[in-house]
Amino acid sequence: MPMYRPTFGSALPVLISVALVACVPARKYEEEKQRSTAMQQEADAANKKALDVQTSFDEQAAKLADQTKRVTELERDTTVLGTSLRKMTVQYDKINALNDELLNKYNALLAGSTGENRKLLTDLEAMRLDLQNKEDSVNALARRVGEKQAALAALQAEIDAKDAAMKDLKNRVSQALSGFEGKGLTVEQRNGRIYVSMDNKLLFPSGSAAVDAKGRDAIGKLAKAIENEKDLSILVEGHTDTDKIAAGSAYKDNWDLSVARATSVVRIMQESSRIDPVRITAAGRGEYVPIDPNDKAKNRRIEVVLIPDLKELYKLVKE
Repeated sequence: MPMYRPTFGSALPVLISVALVACVPARKYEEEKQRSTAMQQEADAANKKALDVQTSFDEQAAKLADQTKRVTELERDTTVLGTSLRKMTVQYDKINALNDELLNKYNALLAGSTGENRKLLTDLEAMRLDLQNKEDSVNALARRVGEKQAALAALQAEIDAKDAAMKDLKNRVSQALSGFEGKGLTVEQRNGRIYVSMDNKLLFPSGSAAVDAKGRDAIGKLAKAIENEKDLSILVEGHTDTDKIAAGSAYKDNWDLSVARATSVVRIMQESSRIDPVRITAAGRGEYVPIDPNDKAKNRRIEVVLIPDLKELYKLVKE
């Protein structure tokens, strides 16, 4: 029986099928590699921006500490000047009494000798000039005390106005998110800022940066509540626990995951409101800023920090 010999034409389809099967994984690998590189670049950029923002916040904190020191010095100066003014006022009253006594002596001695009268007149003029100089000093000191008191009052008024505005904003944010408080969301005011903390159970599935429907609702309500606050800077921080990222995850580590989660929240805020993107910063803090070392669930969170503009306050302190 003659042996069957396959021709080139009959083997060609088989070869093509093998080649196609070999190319598909290579192409998928390349796509995954490009996606991973893009995500890493995005995380690096976000971390750099967060570092810049943190530096800016540290500078603002230093300026605020300097402002507090200046207010204390201003209060101390005002107290010292007020005490000096009271002492000089008493001295001024005594000088007036002495002047009246000298005037009486002057009238009584007008009939005396010319030489004695001339001496008395010279002494009297010297005392009058000294009295005028002291009166000028008292008036100048009174003006300085008034200026210090006015500056202190203006500074305190600006501080009170900022504090009142932040309290009002905190109340409005709490009201807008009242349906979520006690369900993994808290609103607090401290250090002149407002902190909206949302547990991960309200926002993300485990190991994911995709926000679920309930989380989107909470983020959207928060964004609408603050979209008209033009003088606010908004910092969105992602926090994780200390558990390591599972093998095969799309995220390299907890830094990467925290940045991705913060970025997801920022995007939803922008989609849900008219907030200027310039006012928002996304930052990943990883596992390094826990609020309870003994409770991992509390540490897995998003914190939205609302920071007031203090330029006018710094300007008052500088002036």
